[in-house]
Amino acid sequence: MILFRPVGTAELMLIKQSGYKCFPPRLPEQPIFYPVLNEKYAQEIAEKWNVKDTSDHKGYVTKFEVDDDYCSQFEIQTVGRSYHQELWIPADELETFNKHIIGKIIVVSEFSDN
Repeated sequence: MILFRPVGTAELMLIKQSGYKCFPPRLPEQPIFYPVLNEKYAQEIAEKWNVKDTSDHKGYVTKFEVDDDYCSQFEIQTVGRSYHQELWIPADELETFNKHIIGKIIVVSEFSDN
């Protein structure tokens, strides 16, 4: 399954430190890791939220592939418009989720208000 994840610069640097192979653990106030199912939705989040909520005013969209069989255990959540679809991965499952990433995490878009 091809997934997307909008991130800020700090999270992107942690992904880079992993060799673009995994996402960093969630913070205590982040009980869910939510990759999204389409690039359009990821771009909206990166541009509207990450750009405003980060000190450097930048947002990025990452793209990656995860084993289909593994992903099938998570129900697709629609959280707004019909294309606002996410998988909700419990934070304590993220290490296992990372092990099912196929290949590397790549950056496909960058947004800035500078």
